[in-house]
Amino acid sequence: MILRPASLEDAAVLLAWRNDAETRAASFSPDPVSHTAHLAWLKASLGNPQRRLWLAVEEGEVGGEVVGTVRADRAGEGWLLSWTIAPEHRGKGCGKRMLAAALADLQGPFLARIKPGNVASIRIAESLGFMRVGEVSDEALSFLRA
Repeated sequence: MILRPASLEDAAVLLAWRNDAETRAASFSPDPVSHTAHLAWLKASLGNPQRRLWLAVEEGEVGGEVVGTVRADRAGEGWLLSWTIAPEHRGKGCGKRMLAAALADLQGPFLARIKPGNVASIRIAESLGFMRVGEVSDEALSFLRA
């Protein structure tokens, strides 16, 4: 799994993944996002030196296939991480591989905030050594990896 920086050319696929029903259910902002709002967010994200936004590419025999995205926001001395798996790649281990690639690229500590019902993301975080450290609110669990 390799991570490549996101670009404006990725806007359509990122928006499609963001507006996927399962992604929205796991998101802290579950409402659909408009094309205009998404472009504004993406442009701001790409220009933010405190944010890393990558697309995960699964290497294969014939080129590579984009399978998801990882975002890392500077949080003090570490990073707040979030990720999305392309709907057609869920349940194949892509999330763990792409998050592991992000962890290898950054210096910790690492934090993830995950909705309690998002079992897949909780499993990914725990499998990579994140420990539950509390609840941010009734809607968010907090995980830390030093």
